[in-house]
Amino acid sequence: MRVLLLSDIHSNLEALEACLATAPPYDLVVNLGDIVGYGASPNEVIERSRKLGKVFVRGNHDKAVCGLIDIKDFNPVAAMASSWTHDQLTGENLEWLRSLPQGPIAVEGLPHAQFVHGSPADEDEYVVTVGDAVEPLMVAPTMVTFFGHTHLQGSFMLNGDHINSIHPAYKTVGQIERSEFPLKTNQPYLVNPGSVGQPRDGDWRAGFAVYDSDARIVAFYRVPYNLKKAQDRILAADLPPRLATRLAAGR
Repeated sequence: MRVLLLSDIHSNLEALEACLATAPPYDLVVNLGDIVGYGASPNEVIERSRKLGKVFVRGNHDKAVCGLIDIKDFNPVAAMASSWTHDQLTGENLEWLRSLPQGPIAVEGLPHAQFVHGSPADEDEYVVTVGDAVEPLMVAPTMVTFFGHTHLQGSFMLNGDHINSIHPAYKTVGQIERSEFPLKTNQPYLVNPGSVGQPRDGDWRAGFAVYDSDARIVAFYRVPYNLKKAQDRILAADLPPRLATRLAAGR
């Protein structure tokens, strides 16, 4: 089965469409959460995401927008974007967000994988460092856990007594690129497909991944998109300008 992995779209319609235009053929789409927040196209992104499939886990911004958690722990810019998004969403889309399941979830046909937004132990936990990855790798009931939340594309692998951190290597900063990563048998992995709409690794391009469960290969992608259009939408919505400028920096 070929699984298109999307995460942290954050209401960035232009980035989402660029990823979909680039993605190779796939059998299933799994969305790892934070569909909304930050960007200026929440309804459009939700509606596009819903048409792609039915496998989702909720993200912390999804929960905040529909009132499942308090935005007091968000920074002021994120909190403002969350409040704005709540006011923009249709009633149907707001209820749909509220109904999204908590991860980790299992998917029929993929017995060796689970899907979560943050960590298998805590849906809001950030797995950024090797230290963060120790417990999730040691206790995971499946060989591979796909997660988002950090906006950092790459993976962690438990190799005997050691944990290796792997990040895709790219040669450009403005072209479509693909980096293939084979998964070894009987070694646990945590894999982050990267952020579609808000990368934080210094590369402005949208990120996603495709998992081939038969070949046990993860292909990471980075894709340029209409950055200016996404920025103009943010500014026209009177959202904080920082949300527009940070897109270009990939931070």
